[in-house]
Amino acid sequence: MPNVLLIDDEPLARRVVREYLKDFPELVVCGECGDGFDGLKSIRQLQPDLVFLDVQMPKINGFEMLELLEQPPPVIFTTAFDEYAMRAFEAHAVDYLLKPFSQERFARAVQKWQTQQPGQAVKVAEMLGQSPASPVQAERIVVRNDGKIKIIPLEEVHFLEAADDYVNIVTAEGSFPKNKTMSDFEKSLPAHLFVRCHRSYTVQVRLITRIEPYEKDNYTVSLSTGERVPVSRSGYIRLKEVLGL
Repeated sequence: MPNVLLIDDEPLARRVVREYLKDFPELVVCGECGDGFDGLKSIRQLQPDLVFLDVQMPKINGFEMLELLEQPPPVIFTTAFDEYAMRAFEAHAVDYLLKPFSQERFARAVQKWQTQQPGQAVKVAEMLGQSPASPVQAERIVVRNDGKIKIIPLEEVHFLEAADDYVNIVTAEGSFPKNKTMSDFEKSLPAHLFVRCHRSYTVQVRLITRIEPYEKDNYTVSLSTGERVPVSRSGYIRLKEVLGL
């Protein structure tokens, strides 16, 4: 029988979902979680077939939690905040339920999941790349480090370096991989604070102390941290615009 996991910091909201699920006796609730930390752990342990996930939660929100999973499960979002990329939900999640939702609307969301074609992919990763960041997300990057969750404030980031299918977040503490593309970061990071100066690099603008020529049509930037980052021709143009040169 399919297993269902409920992740929401509001006990009443979880209770409502449980009550509505009684109309679907073929679905078994395998667990409940009150925050993204527990949700991440439970998804890895329980391998649910479907997750009802709140967007706004303490510690880490629903988007940040999903970003830490290599293969996110099918998700039906439950949220009271309709400004959080409803268009992206419609395109890439199973469905979304805007609180307070009716039993009829809930049933349609579950039935939509049940009638998906076998092997049909729920493009959660694509949705995450297209969804605008919440105010909290816009100030930090959440990564996994040695099995633990680490929250990195943006002001601590020196630069980002692309590596295969992930991006290294470089700070004074070290380098932390994030399973996300440089293009995703380019869309989500504040444009006045971070500039993509190279196909493989994005740099923290306030740390730049010098820009120097390096080979033909290429440059390097020196950071106040002592690090040096390559700059392409197009990246040099973007840097000059941001720095007002």
